[in-house]
Amino acid sequence: MDLENKTIIVTGATSGIGLSLSEQLAEQGANLVLISRNKEKLADITDRLMSKHRINCWYFPYDLTNTEGIPTLIEQVLIKTKQIDGIINNAGFGLFAYAADTSAEITEKMFRLNVLAIIELNRVLLPHLRTRTSAQIVNIASFAGKIATPKASTYASTKSAVIGYSNALRLELKKLPVQVMTVNLGPVKTAFFTEADQSGSYQDQVAAIMLDPDRVSQKIIQHLFTKKREINLPGWMSIGTSLYHLAPSLFETIMARQFDKK
Repeated sequence: MDLENKTIIVTGATSGIGLSLSEQLAEQGANLVLISRNKEKLADITDRLMSKHRINCWYFPYDLTNTEGIPTLIEQVLIKTKQIDGIINNAGFGLFAYAADTSAEITEKMFRLNVLAIIELNRVLLPHLRTRTSAQIVNIASFAGKIATPKASTYASTKSAVIGYSNALRLELKKLPVQVMTVNLGPVKTAFFTEADQSGSYQDQVAAIMLDPDRVSQKIIQHLFTKKREINLPGWMSIGTSLYHLAPSLFETIMARQFDKK
């Protein structure tokens, strides 16, 4: 797919996968709308991408946990850009803690950012996306949404919600030129773990299998504006989820030591 003249929203655009996506999309000529909380980082990234590539790039500092203001945000985006061809819902966070130790405030914040913001962004954008000849919604989920593990009850439930929502949305839009793709990932080398794994022990134990965010971004961009339903990285984890659903009790017994690494 030629991405020139396509305008794509990227949330969580100032670090990790969001930053990598922004850089690679700009290289391929896509116009960008970057959303994150950090105004200074957004401004720096926007200036750099526009000076390096012949693209249009707009930035909107916004805290997506404020879901009530998302309609106004998207209204401002469309006034500036005139058209949106796709959105990559990348913003999210996690915290590794037992369910009994996870506060109501953290649970609400996680659901607001990881789930409700995605649903609201897509809802508000859909009337516009339906008018495009080809449009794309990408929702970043996780293998945690397919196989829940200890100390990830809230995070896993948010990602499970994203997967279920994405599957239903895909079916609702099957007669329209709006593609819905879910991305399920294992551990990725990003700042996500700075907050999620404050002890640093889990990062150390899974360092050897962590995904490169540039590789993840490349795979996502490769399948934009196609009928690709899901991207699952790494592939061997996808095999694990299939085995889990065939024999969950046995799988949990065999993988108990691995599950308890958090």
